[in-house]
Amino acid sequence: MNYITFNSIQTKKMGRKIAQEILKRPLDKKAIVIGLIGDLGGGKTTFLQGFAKGLRIKNKILSPTFVLMKKFKIRENSHSNSYKFATFYHLDCYRIKKPKEILGIGFEEIIKNPHNIVVIEWADRIKKILPKESLIIRFKFINQNTRKILFNP
Repeated sequence: MNYITFNSIQTKKMGRKIAQEILKRPLDKKAIVIGLIGDLGGGKTTFLQGFAKGLRIKNKILSPTFVLMKKFKIRENSHSNSYKFATFYHLDCYRIKKPKEILGIGFEEIIKNPHNIVVIEWADRIKKILPKESLIIRFKFINQNTRKILFNP
């Protein structure tokens, strides 16, 4: 599937809708893992801001480039979640040189827990250790406002 967004509001809205759909899903045996791929300024963090809003996270979402990972509690929503999903992990692998570098922060345990939702910016840098069932979303910069968003390209 391919989509084009023409401003940051549309990109955030897409992220919010995807998060809301994920909250409706039944638990699986492992975490839901989403990999975001795209150049700097491609819309990954903007998408994530909407995604977090869809998970009812009140915190401002910034790219955690210098801390590698941020963890957020997912708030209960009587319409969908009811604490099925408890934690949202936001990873930024921009500075990662080798995939095994993130294993030291408990990555394997995080992705095994079915109550977690994990979104990874710069997921192409750890492709070798991503679960094969991960959803991959690629962001392409078209112009200052326009982004092409491709799902599992």
